[in-house]
Amino acid sequence: MKTHSENSVSMPPSLLAEVQAAAREEHREADELVRDAVQRYLKDRRWQRLIAYGHEQARKLGLTEQDVPRLIAEYREEKRQGK
Repeated sequence: MKTHSENSVSMPPSLLAEVQAAAREEHREADELVRDAVQRYLKDRRWQRLIAYGHEQARKLGLTEQDVPRLIAEYREEKRQGK
């Protein structure tokens, strides 16, 4: 069963040469290195979007970083009381 497909991605020759050199140094294939880099980028992007969403929700609710310890304490107390 095929688990991936081959695609073409273009990049400047100087960047490709740097990727290939890094891959050789790490005893890896260039496509593996690029795949890992893209996965890391996408993971970071998801986190950045989540953080931005949290900031927006906090702004809408009028919350600041100073409110966080109090809100955590309130939540924990509610859980202890079974609410």
